[in-house]
Order: sequence, then C-alpha cells, then structure tokens
Amino acid sequence: MTLTELRYIVAVARERHFGRAAASCFVSQPTLSVAVKKLEEELGVALFERSASDVSLTPIGARLVEQAQRVLEEVQLIKQLAEQGKDPLAGSLRLGIIYTISPYLLPHLIPQLRAAVPQMQILLEENYTARLVEMLKQGEIDVAIVAEPFFETGLATQAVYDEPFVVATPKGHIWENETEIDSSVLADENVLLLSSGNCFRDHVLQACPDLNRESLPVGSLQRTLQGSSLTTIRHMVAGGIGVTVLPASSVSAADDALLTIRPFKEPVPSRRVILAWRRNFPRTAAVEAVRQAVLSTRLSSVTLLLNEPVN
Repeated sequence: MTLTELRYIVAVARERHFGRAAASCFVSQPTLSVAVKKLEEELGVALFERSASDVSLTPIGARLVEQAQRVLEEVQLIKQLAEQGKDPLAGSLRLGIIYTISPYLLPHLIPQLRAAVPQMQILLEENYTARLVEMLKQGEIDVAIVAEPFFETGLATQAVYDEPFVVATPKGHIWENETEIDSSVLADENVLLLSSGNCFRDHVLQACPDLNRESLPVGSLQRTLQGSSLTTIRHMVAGGIGVTVLPASSVSAADDALLTIRPFKEPVPSRRVILAWRRNFPRTAAVEAVRQAVLSTRLSSVTLLLNEPVN
C-alpha cells in the first residue's frame, strides 16, 4: 500500500469517475485503474462498484476512503510542520476564493501579498463555496476567502470585511431618478440573478425573499434569465432585459456608461467576507499575512473588520 494508491482511491471517490480521477491526479486512466485494482487485491475487498455510467463506493470502501483521507491529511501536516520549522511564510500557499469575490479583490490583494511576503508563492483556486470547503477539508487548499453564512464547524474562520449590495439598472430606467432603492420594489421587476450554486444568489434571495423563483410562473423572465457570472448579468442589464443586485466592490467607473447604480435604503443588504482554514493548519503566520493583506486593500466600498476574533 502506497500514499499514491491512497490518493488515487480518494480521487475516484470524489470524482465518481476513473477518467476524471486520473486527470485530477495527472496520470493516465490505465495507470490509475491498475493501481486501484492492485490495492483492492492487496486488501481483499472491493472498494468501488463499477458500471458503464457510474462508479460508487461499497460500504467498506466508504470507510477505507475516509481513513485514507485522514492519512493523506496527516502526511500533508507533517510536510507543513517541516515548512513551518524553516519559515511559515516561505514556499507556496494555496488560496481558494469564490467567483463573486475573486475578480474584485485579487487585483488589490495580490500586490499587497507580493509586497508584504515576497517569499510566499500564492496558488489560486476559484470555485463555489461548497467545493472550496471540500478542498479545505481534503487538504487541497490551505485558506479560502468565502462569505457568510458559513456553518462548517470543523474549520476555523475569521471575518475580514462587510460589503453592502447595490442595485444596477439600465440607463434610462425609472429608478434613475431615485437616490435609494427599497428592496421590496425589486419583486416588481425582472431581476437577473446568478444561477444555482452561487452563494451570492442565495444572499440576494435572503435579502429580498419576494424574489423566490419557485413562486414565479413557468416561462417568466425572472425564472429563465440567469447568468453564470456577474459580468454576464451586468451586460444583460445594460441590454435592457432587467435589473440586478451587485456586491458594491464589483462596481467600477466603467459601469457609468452602461448602468445606473443606486444604493439600497436601510436596512442595506450586505455580506460578510471571511477567511476559512483547517484548525490544525500549522502555518498560522501565513493565514495572518493573507488577513493583513486583505485589510490593506483599497476596497473603498467595504467596511474592514480589524479586530474580529478567530472562530
């Protein structure tokens, strides 16, 4: 039994597909399949049930993969402890960040990190919150920048800033004459939201519950018009299809030619952005370096949280 074989079975369990698992491990599918079969023969049990369309864990396979994941995490911890003994700010740091934060924070964050800790290489992973949480737990990333609500009790978190939401409308919209927008009036408009899986969509629906799409008739614009990114939605709004809600940090001077941006009336919907990491992650100085870099960014639209405790 080798660590490589353990990585392979964890990858197959995660991907539910031998080809995708092999790609994620940067090996050929035959190489991975032979290694998994060899491990099954050594253990004397079947780890996976294979079919033409799916791969699933056997009951004993689920238990063994869970243990394999723990072993891999402990091995990673040994490596990290060794790195910490040399310099906790040296080497690479794998930073995850959600899609609705990365384009607006990273242009400010990366220069701050390069200036503060030039010896620390930053490897970036953009993804949805659920996937980043999984990657944190599996040791595939070290720190994640996500937004509350965040209910993963096995991870440490620390808040870094609060960000208000704003309303974006096409030029010439009737709300152009308003100085502030009441969240209740959004239900009267075609509001474009991100597609399911994006936590910012959930934030907007929580702040404006009347926009719950399940109550809308089939074929309505609100039910069918969604976007995969805030950039796509921004252009759809500029094209006159509807209005949308944006995080304030995403608004730039370039929007002035296409959109009208208005703040919400009190209480202003907002999101709290946090750092999350494994509680046993030994390079706490690296986490603090990321936090300080975030606090040093020039996001004028946010409220920095300088003295928030670790949870």
